[in-house]
Amino acid sequence: MRELFEPVTVGKLELDNRVFMAPMTRSRAFEEGRVGELTAEYYAQRAGAGLIITEATQPCLIGQGYVWTPGLHSGEQVAAWRKVTDAVHAKGGRIFVQLMHSGRIGHPTLYPDGELPVAPSPIASGERLFTPEGLLDHPEPREMTLDDIARTVEDFADAARNAIEAGFDGVELHGANGYLINQFLADGTNRRTDAYGGSVAGRIRFAVEVVQAVAGAIGPERVGLRVSPGTTVNGISESDPAEVYTALLRALAPLGLAFVHIMEMGDRELTRRLRGEWPGTLVLNPHPTPEAFPSRPEYGAEALREGVADAVAFGELWLANPDLPARIKAGGPYNTADSSTFYGGDHRGYTDYPEL
Repeated sequence: MRELFEPVTVGKLELDNRVFMAPMTRSRAFEEGRVGELTAEYYAQRAGAGLIITEATQPCLIGQGYVWTPGLHSGEQVAAWRKVTDAVHAKGGRIFVQLMHSGRIGHPTLYPDGELPVAPSPIASGERLFTPEGLLDHPEPREMTLDDIARTVEDFADAARNAIEAGFDGVELHGANGYLINQFLADGTNRRTDAYGGSVAGRIRFAVEVVQAVAGAIGPERVGLRVSPGTTVNGISESDPAEVYTALLRALAPLGLAFVHIMEMGDRELTRRLRGEWPGTLVLNPHPTPEAFPSRPEYGAEALREGVADAVAFGELWLANPDLPARIKAGGPYNTADSSTFYGGDHRGYTDYPEL
């Protein structure tokens, strides 16, 4: 699988290999949204990735969707993340932070004043929030006003500036998996009749404005966008993913972004179509068929050989194998991830997976 270990350019970065670490929520931040020394150790262990993309990080208070997740909207959070980026860079790694506004995948218990989460339209997710006290139903969110939308766009830009201050090499905007940007893109969650809804052009507008604002704040070469065409995660439904994501990539193509990152949902034909629309670097979380979950190294090598991706991102493989490139080169074996330690907890299932 030598294709995985050829260098690749992302923005202005020359990366050693094409085995990227996908973003994975681990819920090990402090209550104030600050990461700790354990998080620095976790990412430094995985500095052999061509590029690390961190766990989802909220750009503002109302953007939080889960307990114990980190933020990038305060000075204390910036200082905490600086220890992570320093640790990764000291090991020769490169690291982008993923910025995610959860939208309707939130809950009043997460916010100091108990306000409702916000979304394009007042449609509940049908999902639940985990808390130490038990599961809580997501409420019907408050429909965002035009002022809310403008403020949220600026929140993303401010968080991106904070990311650069914290030492990150760039940011990935989370437009996938049923969170706020995805909620605007999907006709099942966006029932607006104004300029941010209705037509495909209306539904992609928020995503385009967020990307433009962040690119303007830190430079397009430091910005990536993750999408998951056709996902059903978090109650999302999309009747026209091919049309929507084709239009989105066409709108973003002139900006010169670092990459687009596709979470493949088992539809390789759609991936091929979107690859044809994107002139820049394309990162693929490869799942060529509906049965191909979780992803495996051979899926990534196949995607590179086929030309549908320039780099590939793995999630669970990196979680359990901090020395993943060495294991791929050796043909395994691979540690098995312990799902009981995915979210929350201490070093167990986080920094204690053995290397070869």
